[in-house]
Amino acid sequence: MSFSPNIRKLLKIPFIVLFLGFLSAAWLWFGEGGFVRLYRSEAERQTCIERIHKLAAENQALLNEVHLLRTDMQYLETVARRNLNLIKENEVVYRFD
Repeated sequence: MSFSPNIRKLLKIPFIVLFLGFLSAAWLWFGEGGFVRLYRSEAERQTCIERIHKLAAENQALLNEVHLLRTDMQYLETVARRNLNLIKENEVVYRFD
């Protein structure tokens, strides 16, 4: 089946457009700023946000403990007894291991 040169050119155009579309899609998916990198960046961003929230909560807990240590003498005494093994005068501590 023989086509004229004009018809051959017309038949090549859809293949060229399809090939260029495929190249463009591949570049969008795998290129430097493509969707794959965007997905990885978003996952990393979410991990960082979760870490920030965790650190903020930990920081708040530490600030609360500092406030208690500065203002609540009974709490300060409890912490000193537990962490530093301090005892009052004439007090005996029994330890069971």
